[in-house]
Amino acid sequence: MYNDYKTYPYPYWGNPPMHCPGSPKQLIKLKDYGPEPFVVNIEETTKQNNNFRIALWTGKYLQLTLMSINVGDDIGLEIHRDHDQFIRIEEGQGIIKMGDRKDRLDFQAKIYDDYAIIIPAGKWHNLINTGCTPLKLYSIYAPPEHPHGTIHETKKDAEKHHEG
Repeated sequence: MYNDYKTYPYPYWGNPPMHCPGSPKQLIKLKDYGPEPFVVNIEETTKQNNNFRIALWTGKYLQLTLMSINVGDDIGLEIHRDHDQFIRIEEGQGIIKMGDRKDRLDFQAKIYDDYAIIIPAGKWHNLINTGCTPLKLYSIYAPPEHPHGTIHETKKDAEKHHEG
């Protein structure tokens, strides 16, 4: 039933919010929570991560990873031939480069906090940290790119895993 103000009756006063602005940040254990149902403050969790890459949720058709790219470093030139990728920058700044050939990355854009990047399947790409703080981002792959539970503490760890 609507009241005089035509608003839906919601007993907010009996159910205070679980999160209040200014309250302490809630850190979570960084691990792969998939494929179970999962809810997270993605901005805070992304900023919390200091691993080069960690799978936060892996399902059958989708994967969410967190990344922290050190100052002056990059993700590394790569291509995903059979799936698209979504990246969201939560902290830091950089440059994204993409192209049809690994020796011709003819698309380039500056990125920083709150930017989203869509990488179509079959595009070579690299993301470079050009800022003075780590570049914090999350990435969504559909379908998953990395094995369930992937943790690469450093870029070197990721490169070793990729070679193996």
